[in-house]
Amino acid sequence: MGRKVVAIVGSYRKGGTTDTAVEAILEGAREKGAETQTIYLVLEHLEFCTNCRRCTQEPGAERGKCPHQDGLESILAKIKEADAVVLGSPVNHGNVTAISRVFLERLGGFCYWPWGAHAPVPRSQRRPRKAALVSSCAMPGGFFIPLFTGAASALRRTAQMLGAKPTGHLWIGLAAQRQHNPLSERNRERAKAIGRRLA
Repeated sequence: MGRKVVAIVGSYRKGGTTDTAVEAILEGAREKGAETQTIYLVLEHLEFCTNCRRCTQEPGAERGKCPHQDGLESILAKIKEADAVVLGSPVNHGNVTAISRVFLERLGGFCYWPWGAHAPVPRSQRRPRKAALVSSCAMPGGFFIPLFTGAASALRRTAQMLGAKPTGHLWIGLAAQRQHNPLSERNRERAKAIGRRLA
């Protein structure tokens, strides 16, 4: 049985640069026999974190449960069954999209942070799955994303909370030249190579 790869896309548009790059990664994973699934955060019902910290209060290795009754548990159940995750978000106003931040903030239950403690502590140091990180921006070089935006850091933090270790990333620049900016052949091949490594 092949490995499972789940993609979490925080883009607001299907078929955009980030979404296309994520799909190319999944294509590479499928070439190696992996089973893939894409979750679009804009199609999920996710409430805002209210910072009540109820999910962080009980000790133990198991993730603390959020009191919100929404789509988070379903998403996390799929990730739990996966061998690898792909996390993608374009840069909006210097960071990941708002819906990507909503998802990240709802992962607080992976930390133990009782009242009175100075900072949260991860419930587990295990990172059993691989992760690929994808972002795109209007700046002229993809290397600007980790240097001048918070997107790379936010995606790495999300991977860490999900128990995933980044093994590849794709930072794409000049993504706002046209309304429907095609993925370059070079970036498509890089994406597929990342996907093959995930599988």
